[in-house]
Amino acid sequence: MIVTKITEVSKSRKKIEIDGEFAFVLYKGELSVYGIKENCEIKEEDYQGIMTKILPKRAKLRAMNLLKSRTYTTMQLTEKLKTGGYPPQIIKEAIDYVASFGYINDSLYAYDFIEYNKESKSKNRIIADLRRKGISGDMAEEAWEEVVGEDRQEIEKEQIIKLLEKKHFFPQSATLQESQKMMAFLYRKGFAIETIRNALSLDITTI
Repeated sequence: MIVTKITEVSKSRKKIEIDGEFAFVLYKGELSVYGIKENCEIKEEDYQGIMTKILPKRAKLRAMNLLKSRTYTTMQLTEKLKTGGYPPQIIKEAIDYVASFGYINDSLYAYDFIEYNKESKSKNRIIADLRRKGISGDMAEEAWEEVVGEDRQEIEKEQIIKLLEKKHFFPQSATLQESQKMMAFLYRKGFAIETIRNALSLDITTI
């Protein structure tokens, strides 16, 4: 195995390529410890020591520290570790480690996210947000049904009414053009057409 390139990542860290491919990121002092230099061979035992001892421990600690400040989905934490220069197999090991203690759980993340946002966001918007965070559509839908279930339409109707009041929009006195514009606005917010129509048919001045 030949170290083909060493690139500076920061003042204290270097990216190492072996045989033309990215291998890992190490601190400058570690390059001296292992005698890692461009166009020189890296010993097999040194490589294995880095991949089985140094990096796994470092990635696990990094993952734990990240989770101290906020919750992450598996995808979000994976991306964080990836930007830190950890190889895929090291990232997987770190993810599996924190998951084994329950520190990361996509299903629970989805439940908590829905519980927190169900009063202010539409179902479609919440599901889309969860998917962007790496939660599968099926998992997001299952969590939604568990948290909200049959109350969806009532919750979304209340959300729409609050938006109408905030915009000082009164369906009973609005013109056709104003109503169509409001429907388009609510649709972009992720509300279902049927729910929008039901809410716009109400006289919110009496609510």
